[in-house]
Amino acid sequence: MKFQSKQNNVLPIRSFTILLICCLAIKLSLCFSSFPSSLKTLNVEGHFSFDNNEFAARDFGNRFRFIPSAVLYPKSVSDIATIIEHIWQKGPGSKLTVAARGHGHSLQGQAQAPQGIVINMESLDRQEMKVHTGRFPYVDVSAGELWINILHECLKFGLAPKSWTDYLHLTVGGTLSNAGISGQAFRHGPQISNVHQLEVVTGKGEVRVCSEEQNADLFHGVLGGLGQFGIITRARIALEPAPKMVKWIRVLYSDFSTFARDQEHLISLENTFDYIEGLVMINKTGLINNWRSSFNPQDPVQASQFKSDGRTLFCLELTKNFNPGEADRIDQEIESLLPQLSYIPSTLFMSETSYVEFLDRVHAAELKLRSKGLWDLPHPWLNLLVPKSKINGFAEGVLGNILTDTNNGPVLVYPVNKSR
Repeated sequence: MKFQSKQNNVLPIRSFTILLICCLAIKLSLCFSSFPSSLKTLNVEGHFSFDNNEFAARDFGNRFRFIPSAVLYPKSVSDIATIIEHIWQKGPGSKLTVAARGHGHSLQGQAQAPQGIVINMESLDRQEMKVHTGRFPYVDVSAGELWINILHECLKFGLAPKSWTDYLHLTVGGTLSNAGISGQAFRHGPQISNVHQLEVVTGKGEVRVCSEEQNADLFHGVLGGLGQFGIITRARIALEPAPKMVKWIRVLYSDFSTFARDQEHLISLENTFDYIEGLVMINKTGLINNWRSSFNPQDPVQASQFKSDGRTLFCLELTKNFNPGEADRIDQEIESLLPQLSYIPSTLFMSETSYVEFLDRVHAAELKLRSKGLWDLPHPWLNLLVPKSKINGFAEGVLGNILTDTNNGPVLVYPVNKSR
């Protein structure tokens, strides 16, 4: 009888638990079912899309696919503020998320919003880019603008942004939400170090202008904040005089510590190269031959005898910017810098190209990869900041040990100054 009594008491508890779970599920279902209807009542200049939004569940990483409940195509900054304020007012209980999507080049689903709202930043009406010349030139741009377009517009005034990413077909808001690093970062810092002012929509739907002097906490939180502290809608980017031409140099190393030491030496110099980057290459067959179409070896005979098969090699990539009439002086500067380095002598290759062609070089590679169906492969990439004191140990443990084949993706090494 005692056992039977316990069994009888368990039944109502189980029934109550099941009923409670059912009620929660129904409540959650009602929340999401009423969500699209509530959006339709909002006064926005743009429009919402509730169907066929699979594109917003894809990004360059191609590893995560979360379909949103809706995509907002804003026409104005107030549209973005309206939707974020709407979600804020619903409170955390709604579990609704929002994400800004630019060119969809993120890797870890950063621009996706499972069952939430994706804001298509590229549909934002782009106010005319305003280039301000003078002693401290800058350009005001929409966050949905591509860096390649900014480059071409600024070049009309003989100017260009100071710091870049290697790939320019990305939005301003996208790279400023991360960092924006390339071979110029050792001198100018990443792109987030070259911003004078931002317009931001906060998590409450407030539109704020921020800078070092105004709303500084918001300014520093949003730059490199991965979209967690607000959505960048406009930016003021620092500019500098733009060169017309580039001397482009590649040399190889077989020893990582020597390669890293030379990188660190170059970024410590006052008069050095304008772009310094590194590339790790493992099991790259016919490496030198692949360069010959666009680079000239200093010593063709020695270069033809160099064998790269099966070796872990480290490429130091360098550039010097110049204008017509300055070639002789730039050549002299290069000739004074190269003897300070300990690369493999037979692997010195040089090329000369326009400033625009160098900056946009990855786009040409993109077109080739797209033609072969390789651009949309999964990209489980990882970015790490490793201190100088640990870099050789890191390389010893990873390069050629954990990593034995880099044919499916690049391994880049950027030397940066902590103070930048």
